[in-house]
Amino acid sequence: MAKTRELVVRRKAIRNIRKITRTMELIATARFKKAMDRTVEAAAYTKKIAEIAAELSASAQDVTHPLLVKREKISKRILLVICSNRGLCGGYNAGILREATNSLNAAKSRGEETLLELSGKRAISFFKYQQIIPVATYINFEDKPRFDEVEPLADKFIREFVAGNVDAVDVAYMKFLNPARQFPVVETILPFAKPNESSATAVKKNDNTSYEFLPSAEEILAELLPQAFKASLFKCFLDAAVSEQIGRRVTMKAATENADDMIKAISLLYNRARQAQITKEISEIIGGAAALE
Repeated sequence: MAKTRELVVRRKAIRNIRKITRTMELIATARFKKAMDRTVEAAAYTKKIAEIAAELSASAQDVTHPLLVKREKISKRILLVICSNRGLCGGYNAGILREATNSLNAAKSRGEETLLELSGKRAISFFKYQQIIPVATYINFEDKPRFDEVEPLADKFIREFVAGNVDAVDVAYMKFLNPARQFPVVETILPFAKPNESSATAVKKNDNTSYEFLPSAEEILAELLPQAFKASLFKCFLDAAVSEQIGRRVTMKAATENADDMIKAISLLYNRARQAQITKEISEIIGGAAALE
């Protein structure tokens, strides 16, 4: 059985670790609430602007835009991987990197070239270990991504796609649905998804309805679609930020609970060791007194 002094030292060390994990859990909880508020607000905006773009495209069937053009053959694509700069967030990064690796392998099997762009130190370290060289890396996106930080990246993707340098743009990130459900995905954000059949049907329900575009439908699409794409990319970063904080909160909560269990187990061992020590000392005293009689 371990000595009481060793048990006291171990229990003290675990209590100190518990203080750290509990503090990190509280910090992650506070950051999660702020990040979730931003994500929910952005989700409403992104959904509405996508609906407007879909209705406009469905109403003006003869109007097209370069961001809506789906290439018949994809020879080159961009894959943006969004991970965190820090660890201690459970399987958050592992899930994203697994999906990104599967996407890279699938594109390679189809004969498509993939230009890899990485956001977050964890993604950079992983692909460096895999000896896969990215074309660009970013470490400036923290738990509070700003639209003015994402906009230059979105503008670059738009320029590359419109110029024909790439045929598609994918993003690997952790998609946020609600505080209890997040999952890693690889989504194609360019070309922009065309309106589905239900949207087109909804517009055509009343054949007598006509729309007058002022300015023209081409001008509206030229202004609206880039903004919708930027909002969509910004939403990916917001989802990643809130999912990271959820992962860190859950991980630190589990670590704190494990520390509590270890403290209880060590306290029990300490009490047993102390009881055995006291019993031994009493037995020695009784034995000594009996010897003197």
